[in-house]
Amino acid sequence: MFTKFQWLSMALKNTMRNRRRSLVTLAITATGTAAALLGGGFALYTYQSLAEASARDTGHLIVAMPGHFDGSEDVPLQHGLQDPAGLTRRLLAEPAVQRVLPRLQFSGLVSNGDKTEIFLGTGVDATQEFLAKGPFMTRISGELLDGYPAAKGPGIVLGKGLAKVLNAQPGSTLTIMSTTVGGSLNALDVTVTGIVSSGITDIDKRLAMVDLGTAQTLLDTRKVSSLSVYLDEIDASDSTAVLLRQKLGAGLQVRTWLNQAQFYQSVKNLYNRIFGFLGVIVLVIVLFSVTNTLAMAVLERTREIGTLRAMGATPREVMRVFTLEGMLLGSGGAMLGMAVAGGLAFALLFLGVQMPPPPGRTGGYPLVVTVSPAMYLGAAAAVTILSALASLLVSRKAANQTVVEALAHV
Repeated sequence: MFTKFQWLSMALKNTMRNRRRSLVTLAITATGTAAALLGGGFALYTYQSLAEASARDTGHLIVAMPGHFDGSEDVPLQHGLQDPAGLTRRLLAEPAVQRVLPRLQFSGLVSNGDKTEIFLGTGVDATQEFLAKGPFMTRISGELLDGYPAAKGPGIVLGKGLAKVLNAQPGSTLTIMSTTVGGSLNALDVTVTGIVSSGITDIDKRLAMVDLGTAQTLLDTRKVSSLSVYLDEIDASDSTAVLLRQKLGAGLQVRTWLNQAQFYQSVKNLYNRIFGFLGVIVLVIVLFSVTNTLAMAVLERTREIGTLRAMGATPREVMRVFTLEGMLLGSGGAMLGMAVAGGLAFALLFLGVQMPPPPGRTGGYPLVVTVSPAMYLGAAAAVTILSALASLLVSRKAANQTVVEALAHV
């Protein structure tokens, strides 16, 4: 053990002999590590935000008839759930289930008397739907469905884009028309209670939400399209889905939010490629930096290597010194980079920097970088190991020279 510390002490002293070169290497290694961690932290925050938005939109689990997920129906609610109340009670009996929300998807026409537009409607539980969506559904004006007195008749919440096209404001009266489950046309007069934004321009142009009872009256049915199941933790989605599939049987299908989150999966695949490519570039830069520094040190110290060999040091011991030097430079730069990345991530929380709206979105989002202990440890280990390997390869040739060749080196 004491001998190992001697070699480590010698390697540390060697790095201190040429401080300027060592500092440059540390700076490059730290910058590369910090860049990789900041990029990875930003991607991780994006994944977490998109996952949360997707899960809140669809529910952590979606329970429906098997044909519902195919998206093709001859008549509305052909694959709807017959007894949503009874099924909700069964689902709520599971300890992991926090909330079960019925949803009825339908479409039709909405008119203000002068203009008619197509809408994509959802019948929802007025008291819980907007609680489940949380910050991912922004109220622009008016009241949500739960704040509208039932005595005033059926209400409707419109997306910002649809309300603008219809020139509708809270209090405006509209007529919605849709096809019933029997195939006939039905219409209802509704009052606009509020205007909301989902943050996605295309959705806001067609979005309409009414109370579940209003939607069932319009479609002349008691069915719902699906039940959205909300859990205590998003990480419990897979295990709870397996449990529910066993208990509900083949007559019902259970899918997780990830099965329905096409946008999340597309963004994640894209970011994985972008940040993975950038991460490889950063590691290559760090690797070449350490290799260059150690190569120069080996070249300048060839005669010193010959002296060590003449004093009885073996090639393996010489390589050990240079490997430890590379490891020290790599680990030192990695720790410095971790401190810089952590400090910047902390500072961003207070600076409140806003990113511009992504394509297809109506609003920006805060620039936040997630600090992941696992990612930090992984980056530090990768930089340290690569630096040590680079040093080992660089010093291998010089360490295996004969004593005479090394001492004669000019």
